[in-house]
Amino acid sequence: MNKYLMLFMAIIVGVTASTGLAAEDSKPKGTLIDLSAEASRSAPNDMARTTVYAEVSGTNPAELAKQVNSTIDTALQTAKAFTKVKTQSSGTHTYPTYGKEGRISGWRMRSELLLESRDMTALSDLLGRLQETLAVSRLVLQPSPEMRKKAEEEAMLEAIAAFQAKASLIAGALKKSYCIRQMNIGSAGQPPVMPMMMRSARMDAAEAAPAPIEAGESMVSVTISGQIELLLE
Repeated sequence: MNKYLMLFMAIIVGVTASTGLAAEDSKPKGTLIDLSAEASRSAPNDMARTTVYAEVSGTNPAELAKQVNSTIDTALQTAKAFTKVKTQSSGTHTYPTYGKEGRISGWRMRSELLLESRDMTALSDLLGRLQETLAVSRLVLQPSPEMRKKAEEEAMLEAIAAFQAKASLIAGALKKSYCIRQMNIGSAGQPPVMPMMMRSARMDAAEAAPAPIEAGESMVSVTISGQIELLLE
């Protein structure tokens, strides 16, 4: 047999044997117990995202497009004055409408803008202006990435401490020492959605006023799940 082949086989056998020993050593010898712990922290909603839209219906798609595009263009020009509000197009959709016999009787066109800002006053003022011609579909208030990260880290430390406290309590009650075999960390948190009254796309200019926004807070939760092993004495 080629000496290089013999050497290669010897290496493979050695690695396999050592891997088998390592796997054997890693097998639990004591009792395994599943645990979980959770902690939450509040984070200020210092960021808002909202969607505004123009929607018209009729029988002439070209005329509908002309109306919607003109309304959206005017809104974009208005938004340019609000430098603290990020504005971008969010999509345009055209849908057929059907009559009683199931035939297309007309068309509906809708175009949306997405607004995002950390300045609630500026966003409120801009919404008041835009609601002269546009409607608001939703307003989501949420923590900025850095605020969420800070709250998540604080909640994580608390959840880990709670996990350790549970593990120590169980091990102490059974008069055993323990080691952590496995730990999984997950986070969650849903930003609140403020319902907004749908405004007519033909509001009187005198009705334009800042849209009320109460930022509030969101809860950021962290869950720790894992497994401990009660060690044999």
